[in-house]
Amino acid sequence: MKNINQYISNHKERFLNELIELLKIPSISADSNYKPQILQTAEHVSNALAEAGCENIQILSTKGNPVVYADKMIDPNLPTVLVYGHYDVQPADPIELWDTPAFEPTIKKTEIHPEGAIFARGACDDKGQMFMHIKAIEFLIATNQLPCNVKFMIEGEEEIGSPSLAPFIKEHVELFKNDVILISDTGMISNQQPSITTGLRGLSYVEIEVTGPNRDLHSGFYGGAVANPINILSQMIAKLHDKNNHITIPGFYDDVYELSEEERTEMAKAPFEQKDYNKALNIEEEWGEKSFSTLERSTVRPTLDVNGIWGGYIGEGAKTVLPSKAFAKISMRLVPGQDPDKITQLFTDYFMSLAPKSVKVVVKPHHGGKAYRTPLDSTGYQAAYKAYAETFTNTPIPQPSGGSIPIVSLFSEVFKSHTILMGFGLNSDAIHSPNEHYGLFNFYKGIETIPYFYQYFTEIHQQNA
Repeated sequence: MKNINQYISNHKERFLNELIELLKIPSISADSNYKPQILQTAEHVSNALAEAGCENIQILSTKGNPVVYADKMIDPNLPTVLVYGHYDVQPADPIELWDTPAFEPTIKKTEIHPEGAIFARGACDDKGQMFMHIKAIEFLIATNQLPCNVKFMIEGEEEIGSPSLAPFIKEHVELFKNDVILISDTGMISNQQPSITTGLRGLSYVEIEVTGPNRDLHSGFYGGAVANPINILSQMIAKLHDKNNHITIPGFYDDVYELSEEERTEMAKAPFEQKDYNKALNIEEEWGEKSFSTLERSTVRPTLDVNGIWGGYIGEGAKTVLPSKAFAKISMRLVPGQDPDKITQLFTDYFMSLAPKSVKVVVKPHHGGKAYRTPLDSTGYQAAYKAYAETFTNTPIPQPSGGSIPIVSLFSEVFKSHTILMGFGLNSDAIHSPNEHYGLFNFYKGIETIPYFYQYFTEIHQQNA
């Protein structure tokens, strides 16, 4: 790529200022009150793609939030890369834990990012990483170095499980037809040691409602005689793991792909220090399924976690109430072999069986998706490997991720093409948490690296044709 570093140097302040403007918009998909900001962000992204030199730009309606489409088709005989990203973000809550306002982007230096990082909701997940692709394509078009066809699919519901995207892409298969899908919504080991995400866990997400008496009761008059839904819910949740932190749902592990000893040995070669991990999280010791390492627990083993639990009185002071209802949200991260619909049903059947007759329980499924693995011998992986090797001192390490992008497995089924996960974020970037941030080094390094993927993918694809 001729003059890529010079181009970034000449335009880096503009790139950053444009990202800051994008990050100012609170495009929160989980809250319908932010629908105007969602639409504003879609328009903002479409304008950025136009300014980058893309063509055929459309803001396409779905049953939910719109999808932004753009392309640059230079030759039908050349391969086509589909870039996927999302413009929606998580809620900023708890707002009081942010050091600076979540939608007032602030540049600060940190120990990990001495050159500075941009603090804002969506900085890393996924506006900052998605925007790298727009700036990379800008460079390639401006310098007449684009080696293949490129399409963009930027959606607005990823943070709520992409509920509208599945029917949408099935109706637009030809529009998004591609030879490989490129996503930057993951991370890498460190700024010194790049890695390529080779897999994602699947997901099953449910909400629980436990109802006891028909109204809130005085805990003095009724306590001890009427079931307390919060107590019951807590007891039921406690039965979902055994003493070895093994999930107790019957049949939960039946279809789990078990790593061979050789695979576990290779995985253990990734640089990892347990003491540094604990220190970064301010915990005394790790926790999890017995007989597995922290890396295995957080990437290739299934999990079950309570994401939220509430009920009764939580305001200031005391209110001696026995609540009528209690609620919880529970997510299960899944691995290859596990079907999210099957797991959701297994959970529902088992959880209902734990309920005493003194309460009524409702399990409401939300969203889910299958796990995904990228073949290391695929053209896309080979191109990504060479791209990282071009711009980093160290060659990349293949590494599975514990996160989920539910739509990725559907991409494989619908488009019959592989997804390559070229993330530039770090575990310390606090995505989904207060003080989310994204290193300026990572932002610019992504813009530098992505063009090489296009170059190498085109070369390898043509060699294999």
